[in-house]
Amino acid sequence: MKQAIIDLGTNTFHLLIVEKTEDGYNTLFRESRPAKIGQAGINQGVILDDGIGRALVVLAYFRQVLDQYQVAPEQVIATGTSAIRVARNQREFIDRVKQETGIQIQVISGEQEAEYIYKGVRSAGALDESTALVIDIGGGSVEFILGNQSRIFWKQSFEIGGQRLRERFMPETPDRQDPISPTSVRRLHDYFQEQLVPLANGVHQYQPAVLVGSSGSFDTLVDMWFMHEHGHLPDPAQSSFTLPITEFQRAYELLTTRNHSERMQIPGMIELRVDMIVVAVCLIDYVLKTYGISRIRTSTYSLKEGVLSSLG
Repeated sequence: MKQAIIDLGTNTFHLLIVEKTEDGYNTLFRESRPAKIGQAGINQGVILDDGIGRALVVLAYFRQVLDQYQVAPEQVIATGTSAIRVARNQREFIDRVKQETGIQIQVISGEQEAEYIYKGVRSAGALDESTALVIDIGGGSVEFILGNQSRIFWKQSFEIGGQRLRERFMPETPDRQDPISPTSVRRLHDYFQEQLVPLANGVHQYQPAVLVGSSGSFDTLVDMWFMHEHGHLPDPAQSSFTLPITEFQRAYELLTTRNHSERMQIPGMIELRVDMIVVAVCLIDYVLKTYGISRIRTSTYSLKEGVLSSLG
């Protein structure tokens, strides 16, 4: 039996098609495409017409792929996250997608999103018995989960995703500061301190020993590391990595001191992440320094793999 999971993120839409086997699942197809449904409207709580148009183009393509692989409609799970969750025109967006592509979107809460991310990271083998702080930096929201391979101790979703942060701290204006200025980095840190009080309390209580980053910008940090150290990208079959803290520091320095075109020249960088990764590494740097964490692991699995593991 074939199963498809579509993750409709604020910036990127992901499609995963698998076939159930006796041993679990065999991946048939996996692709991520930019849709940028949060662009210019995320902080106003609306998906603009341009964003709806981009979403429909990507989902029409996904529809073709689903038909090509003969995935039954009832075997397609499409999850809507932050941008769709907070949009005033959510109903209109969902109805248009259903009408034009036949894909039915289920909007999930931030709590559900965090739960799925935890399950995805766990199935990647990125957790052990020590307490980890799992982070998933999306375009609209960031999920933080404190837990180990056995259970979740604490979880919360915060509406401070990369697209929101960029529009607030690196706006697309004629005098836009790119590379990001030290002043903007300080303002970001102040903002994180203000927004993440519940996380500070959770960290104080559960004392995580390691930061585990879920896909997205963390995948790109691993790609940059492999290109720098080995001259090639990592094996796509490997789902979990230990990223040296010195490598994160090297990447942070590169990403916060170069502009868009200079960042694109960094081996391992992709167009999809070239701008979002700047505010993402500022958040990672804040978390590492503020909570005294000096170990980083990454998981290429995230929400869609978590949805899959929930199906049993």
